Amino acid sequence: MTRFIPACFHQSLGSDFFDPVAPADFPQTLLRHRDRRWAERLGLAGLSEADWLRHFGRFEPLPGAQAQPLALRYHGHQFRSYNPDLGDGRGFLFAQCIDPVDGRLLDFGTKGSGKTPWSRGGDGRLTLKGGVREILATEMLEALGVYTSKSFCLVETGEQLWRGDEPSPTRSSVLTRLSHSHIRIGTFQRLAYLEDTANLAKLLDYCIAHYYPGLEGATDKAAAFLEAVVANVARLGAQWTGAGFVHGVLNTDNINITGESFDYGPWRFLPVYDPDFTAAYFDETGLYGFGRQPDTLAWNLTRLAECLVPLSSIAALEPALNSVWPVFRAELPKTILGRLGLEPRDTESDSAFVTTLFGFLAASKAPYEQFFFDWRGGRLSAERAASSPAASFYASEAFRPVADALEGFAPTDTVNLDHAYFARLTPRTMLIDEVEAIWAPIAESDDWSLFHATLAQIAQMREAYGVGVETSAGP
Repeated sequence: MTRFIPACFHQSLGSDFFDPVAPADFPQTLLRHRDRRWAERLGLAGLSEADWLRHFGRFEPLPGAQAQPLALRYHGHQFRSYNPDLGDGRGFLFAQCIDPVDGRLLDFGTKGSGKTPWSRGGDGRLTLKGGVREILATEMLEALGVYTSKSFCLVETGEQLWRGDEPSPTRSSVLTRLSHSHIRIGTFQRLAYLEDTANLAKLLDYCIAHYYPGLEGATDKAAAFLEAVVANVARLGAQWTGAGFVHGVLNTDNINITGESFDYGPWRFLPVYDPDFTAAYFDETGLYGFGRQPDTLAWNLTRLAECLVPLSSIAALEPALNSVWPVFRAELPKTILGRLGLEPRDTESDSAFVTTLFGFLAASKAPYEQFFFDWRGGRLSAERAASSPAASFYASEAFRPVADALEGFAPTDTVNLDHAYFARLTPRTMLIDEVEAIWAPIAESDDWSLFHATLAQIAQMREAYGVGVETSAGP
């Protein structure tokens, strides 16, 4: 049996980095979701339902873990405006542990766990709908091959919340997410803003020791660290593009230093390819639209580079920062071909295919996810695609360049077309109307059956694409 391996490393940074806090005392705790796969991996599968509620509803410390939750301090740019009053306003770092499979450090972080010194007048709570939406986002993204946090546990907490963007009062919850780091670009920005070079150096050393140990001994640690973060964040941008995902709020406090997608608010998946598609109703200028996400990630990484100048030099940091576009251009074809189950050929052919494909998707408005589903394995799926609800798009002359290009790619050994998932006519998608349909019976009659059925369908999809708990932990 796997043994839970607690860790208490974040405390070693010292009190300048966090505030000890107490969790909210909720009127009730009802277990609504738990990630049994990751619980098994981390040695927590033996927890009873009562144990889950004690640890992830009341936040009694896990055995050997830190004794008190820590609200982390950070700043950040929000829609390009700097805000020095951020920090964990409705969450905290509850615990850390070591992954017994790969030895990496993992955080248990919360959302909706109560007020902290950084709540800025908020109630510190999370709506139940917000928790359900985050589970759907993380499960779907994982199945699509995106490096994402995991929604480890969702507990309904029995309070009535008032929110302007949904019918109120509404039900409340607390979410525990599992992530490889909650250190954000904004964590570095805060120290740079305070001109606290000593703690900036301490944070850099901590990040290298626990997240990038291969950089120990680097001649210029700051430049090496920046290059590594740039590579992971650029890869994430390519993965979002391949998944047709729009995060919605790409502020610098929502980008962590491991390049792991997390903290889902007004997210959306594309119905059809549209670079201007936005997720947040309040994103009036389309700053964080689908097609602008890679640019936004590059902009955010520039802010990280600025923070590291006191620990390095512009001359050393600039090449590391400028690697963002070469990495993105290399990762995007890998991501697209990976989604299609096709072997890469060469840089020129792979990039040309992506350009041709997106040109077709933009012009035709073919269903985004349907295309990747229909053409899994390339030419092996010609018959499947001809029977697809989207077959008329593929019969058009505009599709001919894509069809010709697909002929040149060999399927991978793991294309898995005999899996039951690929016998469907349509893929499992998570468009906004589907999310609302999943939520409606929960809100109206506390009926969770569609939610559970959806998670089962996503699990089938994840299996079909060969994404298991061993392969979904990121780079």
